[in-house]
Amino acid sequence: MSQSLTLHRDLEAFVRRDEAGKGRLELLVSGARCAGCINKIEKAVREIPGVDAARLNLTTGKLAVQLEGREADPERVVETVEALGYRACLFDPGEAAAAQDREGRELAVALGVAGFGAGNVMMFTVPAWAGLFGQELNSSTLTLMYWMAAIVATPCALFAGRPFFRSAWASLKRGKANMDVPISIGVILTLIVSFSETILRGKHAYFDAAVTLLFLLLIGRYLDHRLRANARSAARDLLALQTPVAMRLIDGVEQGIPVAEVKIGDRLVVAPGDRVPVDGLVESGQSELDNALITGETALAPVGAGARLHAGALNLSGRLVMTATARSEDSTVAAIARLMEAGAQTRSAYVRLADKAAALYVPVVHTAAALTFVGGWALGLGPREALLRAAAVLIVTCPCALGLAVPAVQIAASSRLFRKGVLVKSGAALERLAEIDRVVFDKTGVLTEGRPRLIDAPAHLVAMAAPLARASRHPLAKAMAAEAGAGPVATDCIETAGQGVEGVIDGRCARLGRAAFVGVTGGDARETELWFGFENDIKIRFVFEDQPRADAADTIARLRRMGLTVEILSGDLAGPVGDIAREVGVTEFRAALTPFDKAAIVDQFKADGHKVLMVGDGLNDAAALSKAHASMAPGAAVDAAQNAADLVFTGEGLSAVVEAIDTAREARRRALENFGFSALYNLVATPAAMFGLINPFIAALAMSGSSMVVLLNAARPRIAWRRR
Repeated sequence: MSQSLTLHRDLEAFVRRDEAGKGRLELLVSGARCAGCINKIEKAVREIPGVDAARLNLTTGKLAVQLEGREADPERVVETVEALGYRACLFDPGEAAAAQDREGRELAVALGVAGFGAGNVMMFTVPAWAGLFGQELNSSTLTLMYWMAAIVATPCALFAGRPFFRSAWASLKRGKANMDVPISIGVILTLIVSFSETILRGKHAYFDAAVTLLFLLLIGRYLDHRLRANARSAARDLLALQTPVAMRLIDGVEQGIPVAEVKIGDRLVVAPGDRVPVDGLVESGQSELDNALITGETALAPVGAGARLHAGALNLSGRLVMTATARSEDSTVAAIARLMEAGAQTRSAYVRLADKAAALYVPVVHTAAALTFVGGWALGLGPREALLRAAAVLIVTCPCALGLAVPAVQIAASSRLFRKGVLVKSGAALERLAEIDRVVFDKTGVLTEGRPRLIDAPAHLVAMAAPLARASRHPLAKAMAAEAGAGPVATDCIETAGQGVEGVIDGRCARLGRAAFVGVTGGDARETELWFGFENDIKIRFVFEDQPRADAADTIARLRRMGLTVEILSGDLAGPVGDIAREVGVTEFRAALTPFDKAAIVDQFKADGHKVLMVGDGLNDAAALSKAHASMAPGAAVDAAQNAADLVFTGEGLSAVVEAIDTAREARRRALENFGFSALYNLVATPAAMFGLINPFIAALAMSGSSMVVLLNAARPRIAWRRR
């Protein structure tokens, strides 16, 4: 349903109400692009009498409105949204997904049409080129070839050029000129000049150039769209960590319901192995939670009655009954997703080098072309000759070289990084990476290996405790079992949430877990240890550590030599964070941070004028990764972190971080060299075209030659890099 809903449509039938009369209306809002749009829409809707709350999800476009009573008018909600300049219709997940991909489908179709035109127009223009080699066609045949080329190229160019035409028109309406303006004018004027030459039986027409230029540009535009779509999926991956079904407890009976239907105050059951569906408080039961994806803390969190639960946390051992304190769209995970969306939108506003150059290039070139036409006509040239000179100016200064100046270098740099195990997700990411002055690392899984390991444990003692370790799901017990390898499992095992596991080994009762659980008084309360002992026997302490990556210290030292400040932001406890910081040589670190704390710290760095590179791997890093000036994630990171990051690196080392920064800085230098060449080329070629020293055909050759020089310069860094 895409039409406006304000045309006397009764929306009350689409409002879901509970027994108290409170209702919920879900709308699909189109046109919202940034955090400012979210705030404006939510604020306006909340001010409507009878509206209790409003929440807009930028990823899905869903506006969820809570209506306090039947006096609230759903029609007014729609009218308010549309009065702000957005479109609103009833929310349909299928329609929302389709709307998000319309741009991609349009670009794909335009690319296909341009490719068809570029390929088929050559059947008629290649014979015309024969005149360059002394095999010139007669005038009638040449004109026929050009007319056939026009029949193929013109509709293809006009159809395939629509994305550029719309973008150029929208830019001009705002009083600005982006790179699509000269492209659009160049394509249209090329077609006009080609038709003029064909009608007047001229020797040169450029139908093939128009459609081929669009084909090459659309390839880059479509790839850029796909990269942005992958980045937008980060928030969707994060929200997918919320379980789709919640078990609601009514009169002692468990009933499965969609998590979106959970209301505040509902009693829910979370079984061992399930994720917490929404934020809430434990009503009864005891268990241990794995909050690593939420907070980054490696230690398991014991919970009991009254403990606070966050959506997305993994319940490991005991059955919990909880009371919901928030709906799914208001949960901790949803809040992190909103931070990611806002950060991604802010980062997408980054002005790329090519756009900065276009801001200077476009008005100068267009002014020169206009003066050429007007001046030539005023000085006695006919309209046709004046137009040909103006066309020559536009063709010789076509932004192909300027448009290739950055992408060509970025492709070379991205290829080199790919061979080093680093995937670059967008060209703008390399530009931002070259500007950073501060590097922020997460600890667990980034500076460390992310896998707890036994240290200094004799093999015979590990083998003694292994039967109990194999019966437990605790991460430290799993690490012990992995160290011991395959073997027997203890019998009659009982795991106590937050304490440990007990069972029978060779007829003797044994326990593995916390010091107090095993019977040790006054033991060390560190979270990175396990105690083991038989009943009425000695107790054995096993210590674990998450070892730093082998090259972590060397990477930190190299970053400092590059003039960068390095800091650790971790959700883990202060003790382990301090240990790792000292071991790898980092003097600045902060511990026990929530995802919101990390995002706020990155925002503060930005406010202080710093350009931050964030390196993280967990769900708790996703918001900070989106907000940072540039971001990287290891290949073992969760999907949400990988999608939020600009670059993803594989392997066990951190040297890829240094390699990426060094490569990005080199790429920026080469891009600036290309801009310098383009400027010099235009300073020489533009006056020559204005004074008629270059005709459109020679202009096309010169323009192609300038693009070739830019490409060769882009390839030059690859050779230099290989020699390092």
